[in-house]
Amino acid sequence: MPRHLLAPRLPRAHAALAFAFSFLAVMLLPAMALAADENIFSRAIKKGPLVGALGALGGGLLVSLTPCVYPMIAITVSVFGAREAKSRAQAMLLSTSFVMGIVALFTPMLVIAAFTGGLFGAILSSKIVVIGICIVFAAMAASMFGAFDLTLPESVMQRFSTVGGIGYGGAFLLGLVSGLVAAPCTGPVLTSILVWISQTRSIPLAIIVGACFSIGLGMPFWLVGTFAISLPKGGKWMLGVKSFFGIVMLIVAFYFLKNAFPILKSFVRPDASFMLISFGVLAVGVAIGAIHLAWDDGGVGVIVRKSVGIVLAVVGGAMLWTSFDLPRGSLNWLHSEPEATTLATSEKRPMIVDFTAEWCGACKEIAKETFSDPRVQQKALLANFVTVKVDATNDEDPQVDAVKGKYKVVGLPTVVIYDSTGKERKRFNEFVGPEPFLAALEGVD
Repeated sequence: MPRHLLAPRLPRAHAALAFAFSFLAVMLLPAMALAADENIFSRAIKKGPLVGALGALGGGLLVSLTPCVYPMIAITVSVFGAREAKSRAQAMLLSTSFVMGIVALFTPMLVIAAFTGGLFGAILSSKIVVIGICIVFAAMAASMFGAFDLTLPESVMQRFSTVGGIGYGGAFLLGLVSGLVAAPCTGPVLTSILVWISQTRSIPLAIIVGACFSIGLGMPFWLVGTFAISLPKGGKWMLGVKSFFGIVMLIVAFYFLKNAFPILKSFVRPDASFMLISFGVLAVGVAIGAIHLAWDDGGVGVIVRKSVGIVLAVVGGAMLWTSFDLPRGSLNWLHSEPEATTLATSEKRPMIVDFTAEWCGACKEIAKETFSDPRVQQKALLANFVTVKVDATNDEDPQVDAVKGKYKVVGLPTVVIYDSTGKERKRFNEFVGPEPFLAALEGVD
């Protein structure tokens, strides 16, 4: 890659350290966050895999507009020979080979996420781990705002520029390398997709979504290489894209923190008025300059406006997301297992035991989608169920460990239904929707 397309460099040692830090954040920490809360992609799956795949395609396309990727397009197309192709068909095949290289880089990551979904959920019960993840996200956000560049060391970048060459195999290898170079800008979108795939644990879906994200990322390269079209010149609008990603990453960091420190969400309410206020704060932040202003647009006034705008946008976005994620109404839960057991035994009542944790995305989805369903609430009330919620966030607590052992809990989520004689009638070890849960409650007394 020519020097004039590269951002100003840090000293070589610092650049290597910065890249290693970025690569760890993008490639490894999302895997540790596999049991994190649901996100736009996990919500999309409820509308069908096609919606999730289209969301991944759009996310990849959005990433291609960032300064990590966009300036590479024209020169990269020239490197793998599409400009010199003898026919439109050859140009298309070369461009397709390049995109397949990107697919080969990112799709295996999602397949691994599907294989290991839930493996690292317990890790997020450690506040130290959560704080470390948030520091990484904050550092990546700072790079999006222009504090420093997260890129490969220049010597490595120059060597990568010689990878591939003209030919289908060369185009494929260059696609692999280009995906790696683009890694610092894939974080917000790729992390969300990884979390979603880890919750679905569907390998076919991981392959489809990985391919869609990669195709979205490679689409501008394919269009330029196949049809020799000219893209709009890079400019200030690209800085706006980076600022948008920076805000998203800070909101994600808050989302992790509020799970580890519930006091951060204690003031959030799941009602329309609170959502409206949160959206207003977000809108004001964007309006005064969180995204469209650049630090070098002017003097102190511009810096203050952008800084305040970023703070308001992050606060408003975090409150809105948290409010939307809270369940609307729920069962009358007890939080003491001994008390609930004593009550169910003495009054000969059926019982629902729900094991949950702050890091368990599926647990929260059950609370939001199933336990908040009016039909489930009415059925539990009419059948006089005792309902108890066991918080297993701190699995190092001996009392928590003892309760999990008593109920033979090996992983989360776990929901157990008992009848009035104390006999176990049904156990769920994954997300269960309202319909099958209602069916499980039928006949239990």
